[in-house]
Parts: sequence; structure tokens; C-alpha cells
Amino acid sequence: MPVVTVASLKGIYPPIATPFADDGTLDDNKMISNIKRWSSATRLSGIVCQGSNGEYVLLSTDERVHQVKIVREHMPAQWQLIVGTEAGSTAATIDMTKRVAAVGADAALVLTPSCYKSRMSDEAIISHYTSIADASPIPVILYNMPANTGVDLSVAAICHLARHKNIIGLKDSSGNVVKMATVRKKTDKNEFSLLAGSAGFLLPALSIGAVGGVCALANIAPQLCCDIQEAFDTGDFHTAMAHQHRAVEINTAVTSQFGVPGLKYAMDMLGLHGGPCRAPLVRLTDDEKRKLDAILRDSQVQHTERIHDR
Repeated sequence: MPVVTVASLKGIYPPIATPFADDGTLDDNKMISNIKRWSSATRLSGIVCQGSNGEYVLLSTDERVHQVKIVREHMPAQWQLIVGTEAGSTAATIDMTKRVAAVGADAALVLTPSCYKSRMSDEAIISHYTSIADASPIPVILYNMPANTGVDLSVAAICHLARHKNIIGLKDSSGNVVKMATVRKKTDKNEFSLLAGSAGFLLPALSIGAVGGVCALANIAPQLCCDIQEAFDTGDFHTAMAHQHRAVEINTAVTSQFGVPGLKYAMDMLGLHGGPCRAPLVRLTDDEKRKLDAILRDSQVQHTERIHDR
């Protein structure tokens, strides 16, 4: 298994969706098929399993561990496997982190605790993450997603935690690039990496010092996400900006506008296995499907991705 370090944590990682069978159980064969599609067609750095798009909060503990084992066994050996391990309490998150590490996780992506959000002071956040990082057998990546949690990691808390030897980076999905730039200025890039949490602001994040992104769009348009980063890394900002502009509308559609059901529908339309969500999530309406179909056509994602997949 690859060792995830500050230096190796870079590039594009799709936070993969979880395929379910018609009876609601995990569909391992569909997951394996998706992994084969991504690994044969793209220049991804790895996979994020059980991020927000993976419906991890709707999976049992045993299902979560089983899924990580399946993904590890079938993904390219050189790819990094980053696993979301948030499980509510500090103790439960530590336990989940240890369990997924035992079946192949290379790093843990830990979302902020949010049940008692009014009490999630910097002191509480720092204590939570420090306890996890102290106990974790694998590196820890902070995960800030205030749209889902209602808790926005402060610059002060991030910078404090960045000094922990087992905390190697931050995935920030807030879209606050100014905040990301401030964190970058106040932390050592050789000890702490930044990842954009969405393709919608991937290029702006790269321009202020991020080293890659965990992008839902990479489930259906991995080449486009990789192209943004590769153009930026080679100094071709004009091309990077053109790719970024293409990514904006379709990214919005499969994230904030239609959410996980929209992402899964788009996967189905592009020959991947998305399928149904688990309750309480429901499928898109027919009207929503028509709107997303039009966005997919206009973005030319389908055409581009199929060319690269030949």
C-alpha cells in the first residue's frame, strides 16, 4: 500500500459514490466495475471512500469496513485510499479509523463533529482532532464542510492542528478561497497540504497553494478535473481556466443543485453505476432529470469522457 505523506498528498481524488442493489444492500460488483472504469481511463491520484458523496452516514459500521476492503482489493496498487472515518463521537471515530486502517486505508479524512454544533468551540475541535490523530495508525486529513455540518473550522484551529505530526492536510469544501489562502500563508507547505473540496473552485485553490482536489465531479468527469490541474502545473493558465469554466455548471448540478441523487443519475447516464440512494434520499424527479440531461449535453462532459475512455 502507498504511504500517504504531505509530499505525496496531491492530485485529483474522486469522493466515490456507493452503488446499492435494488434490495438496498451494497453492490460490490457495481463498485468494482466503477473502479475499473476510473483506473483504466484517468490520471487520478487515488480514491476517497466514504466522503459525503458516499452516503457513509447511511451505512452500518460493518458495511463501511467491508466497502473499504473491497475498494482496496480492486483499485490500482499505487493509488492512495483515503477513507472518511467520522462516526459521531471522538471514541467512535478513533475506532472507525483503526478498523479501516486494518483493511487497507492509507489515510483518514475526518469531518468536523456537528451534532452539538453550538458547543463546537476551537477548544473542542482541537481536542477532538488531537485525540484522533494521537490514536490513529494512519495520517489524518481535516475535512471542513460547513454546508453540511454547520461548523466552519477556524483558521486558528486549522493552524494549531497543522502542527500535529500525524495531521497532514485539509480538505476544504467551504469555497472560501481567501480563508484557504490565509491558512496556506500561516502553515508550512512541507508539513501541511491543502486540497480543494470541489471542482467548482479547483483552479482558484491551486493558484493560492492547494496541491489538488477531492472533487465530486471526478466521479463522472475525471479527465476534466485532471486536465485543470495538469494545465495549471505546467504553467498553461489559459487552458486551465478554460477547463475550469467548463467544470463550473456541471459541478454545481451534481453537488449543490441536485446533490448525491444527481451525481448518481449522471453516473448512470455516462455508463457508470450510480443507481438508487438510500433513504431518506430519493431519486430525481423526471423534471430534474431533464434539467440535468441538458446540463450534461451542454457541458460536453459525456463526449469528452467517452473519448478518453476508448
